[in-house]
Amino acid sequence: MSSGSSHGAGGREALAGFVAARLGKAPVRPAPARPAPKPALAQAQSFDSLPAYKELKLQRSAADLIGLGNPFFRVHDAKAGATTRIDGRSFTNFSSYDYLGLNGHPEVNAAAQGALAEYGTSSSASRIVAGERPGHLTLEKALAAHYGTEACVVMVSGHATNVATIAALLEPGDVIYHDALIHNSVVTGAQLSGAQRRSFAHNDLQALESLLHATRHEHRRALIVIEGLYSMDGDAPDLAGVVALKERYGAWLMVDDAHGLGVLGQDGHGLHEHCDVPPGSVDIWMGTLSKTLSSCGGYIAGAAALIELLKCTAGGFVYSVGLSPPLAAAATASLALMRREPERVARLRRNGALFLACARERGLDTGFSLGLAVVPVILGDSLKAVTLSDRLFKRGINVQPIIHPAVPERSSRLRFFITSEHTPEQIRETVTVLADELDELNQGGSLVERLMSRRA
Repeated sequence: MSSGSSHGAGGREALAGFVAARLGKAPVRPAPARPAPKPALAQAQSFDSLPAYKELKLQRSAADLIGLGNPFFRVHDAKAGATTRIDGRSFTNFSSYDYLGLNGHPEVNAAAQGALAEYGTSSSASRIVAGERPGHLTLEKALAAHYGTEACVVMVSGHATNVATIAALLEPGDVIYHDALIHNSVVTGAQLSGAQRRSFAHNDLQALESLLHATRHEHRRALIVIEGLYSMDGDAPDLAGVVALKERYGAWLMVDDAHGLGVLGQDGHGLHEHCDVPPGSVDIWMGTLSKTLSSCGGYIAGAAALIELLKCTAGGFVYSVGLSPPLAAAATASLALMRREPERVARLRRNGALFLACARERGLDTGFSLGLAVVPVILGDSLKAVTLSDRLFKRGINVQPIIHPAVPERSSRLRFFITSEHTPEQIRETVTVLADELDELNQGGSLVERLMSRRA
């Protein structure tokens, strides 16, 4: 790039600022000489004037400056599972939740097509307004049976399921204890509820007990929320230990098993099977239909009183359209297949273990991953994560970078979703390419300087 390019010194400064900000080393900006003028009351504000949008554009310009493609929002031309097709090119794919390879399974497709022919694409309105469809009740009955609970309710969004449930159950005067790495939907629901929110160190039962001992008496009702399989780190909590604490301190326990169903336990039944704990020990089982169940939506399984309350008061259910009949049918068929074909879970476990073993053999940092369906490769640098993702993409491997603020800068990573349909050859080749590219990236001086020199 010539010195006269529009990306010259200003572009380099933007990149330097972007990297410094990502590393938490951004210089303190001097205060403006005079306050910014207040807009006239009738003046419309454009969205591109928002600080968050300006930051987004700055980051995109910095990436463009050093020749990095945008790894997000790529258009897939085919069903994305262990492989996918993007812009007509085939990729080994590690960015899919299709853990057991059920998306597009003939039985799942047939179930969805049958519901489509019978009921159409939509439930037309909320279930309170438009009434039930048989597929809703069939899916809820199957999920309740899976967890051994009295009842279940399904909603149109996994994120909204957590938000609506927590907001409906808790209020000011109550308290929510959650793992520090809990999903955004739990935090959002807690904030909406008005209850006090207290987080404890990831998977640290001693930290949770200290919080309960110090503060439980200050609140009326208490809810503890953990995940089954943590989607960023691929590890799982000690369910028996958390159950003991919730019973000792008189709290409800909610498990977000979105990534655990189909993955944890010998037959993929979830966190309770993984930890050999009766599922009835948990007050609220939450999960999503978009991972193993190859559909879309969320669910809560628990006591009949809980489910009745949610159906009448949870905003995400009462004020939202009912789950699409084809999606409900697809999830029901997927759950049945998962339970009928445990060999899918066995293949997933073998593939995850192979990926983890190969990665560790090459000295890659996989954090606390159990080597099941989620294996991170921690790089500790957002720019390095995006660059490595881009290099792998050019070599036919699709994997997404996870960068600040989704994770702390020091925890920036590539996150690999493993499926039962990956072959051992795909896994070995991917780890080899990954390790080789990372070794090359780590050689020499500053990553920023080397990338900039390539564009100069």
